Amino acid sequence: MPHVIVKLYAGRSEQHKAGIAEAVTKAIMESAGSAERSISVSVEDIQPEEWVEQVYRPDIMEKMDLVYKKPGYDPL
Repeated sequence: MPHVIVKLYAGRSEQHKAGIAEAVTKAIMESAGSAERSISVSVEDIQPEEWVEQVYRPDIMEKMDLVYKKPGYDPL
């Protein structure tokens, strides 16, 4: 039962977010062998000025051992 949370800068349209969810769903189906019905995807808008405190520190820096695709930037 994969659930994927996509956090990104705010400003994308609902259509764009739906496209992201569809692409992520397909990738999970192909790579993990999950059925479409078992996958859920949420998209969270984050204001750019809140990125470090809401995403980078708690989800990336503090959980680096769980991050399989490391970011190519360091906002600190």
